[in-house]
Amino acid sequence: MPRFARRFMGTCALAACAGLMSAMAERSAFAQGDFPNKPVRIIVDSAPGSATDVALRVLAERLSRIWNQQVLALNHPGAGGSIAARVAAQSPNDGYTLSFAAASTFTALAGAPGVPANLPIEVPRDFLPIGFVSQQPMFIAASPKVGINSIADLIAQAKQRPGDISYATTGVGRITHLTMELLQLRAGIKLQMIPYAGGPSQALSDLIAGRVAIVLDGYGGVAPGMQSGALKGIAVGTATRLPEFPDLPTVAETLPGFFAGGWNVLVAPLGTSDAIVRKVSADLRTALDDKEVQSKLATIGSYVQPMTPEQLTAFIQEQQRVWKPVAEAVAAAQKK
Repeated sequence: MPRFARRFMGTCALAACAGLMSAMAERSAFAQGDFPNKPVRIIVDSAPGSATDVALRVLAERLSRIWNQQVLALNHPGAGGSIAARVAAQSPNDGYTLSFAAASTFTALAGAPGVPANLPIEVPRDFLPIGFVSQQPMFIAASPKVGINSIADLIAQAKQRPGDISYATTGVGRITHLTMELLQLRAGIKLQMIPYAGGPSQALSDLIAGRVAIVLDGYGGVAPGMQSGALKGIAVGTATRLPEFPDLPTVAETLPGFFAGGWNVLVAPLGTSDAIVRKVSADLRTALDDKEVQSKLATIGSYVQPMTPEQLTAFIQEQQRVWKPVAEAVAAAQKK
């Protein structure tokens, strides 16, 4: 073949290759810019009607309007969040299946008794971070029948009667349980844990009756009892007092630096394109900036705190550093 012909065919091949790559890039850009063009599913580890489920549905409704596509909440409760994590991790990485993950799935202690093998979740090892959705302050409430009116009262009585004062938990190893363990470590006290498998209602019934002294839970779990006077709110786990509860002290006012609360984040399966992750993150921030969304979440005790994917990664890793020694202490105690 003459040299000029080979050059011509080579030039054509390069041009064709460049054209193909350009077309593919244009199609990719179009696909990402057009995302989403069908319903998006968000997997959550909580049962329908729970505070976490309600928070997701508030977010889903706003994202549906932003995307002009239906956003569906898929509930996969059980096994401490490991079922939902497994389903989400095995989902297609096209951006149409995301995960609404809770704090407890990140703070569980690997290898501890009762902790599933796929927990704790780590980012970016297991999922790609998208953004922080909301935090749920933890409220400590006491039965009016036990004479505990403050964290100082609790600490004083617990030091006089080590292991005698009981507290209710509805999830061993979850954030409510770990928070009470952190409180005991920081205060140098020993309380008696009473686990409840039947959910908050059974625990609150025993609390109101005085069979259990205190409980730590999110707003939705204790608010009805606090509002009716059946429970006495003694503290909240936030760094500063909440505007809605100006008369409720923080634990940090007695134990400086104490902070604990539940939180939910949005993550995507590994392999999801960076362009889609960035778009969802930006749209998530738009949704969370909406005053109506903030108001609806506040009514169930959830407070928005937008973060970029990078900020979310740093936040999760810091939370894991804080909670790991607490989880280790719980695991060690269970082995005794």
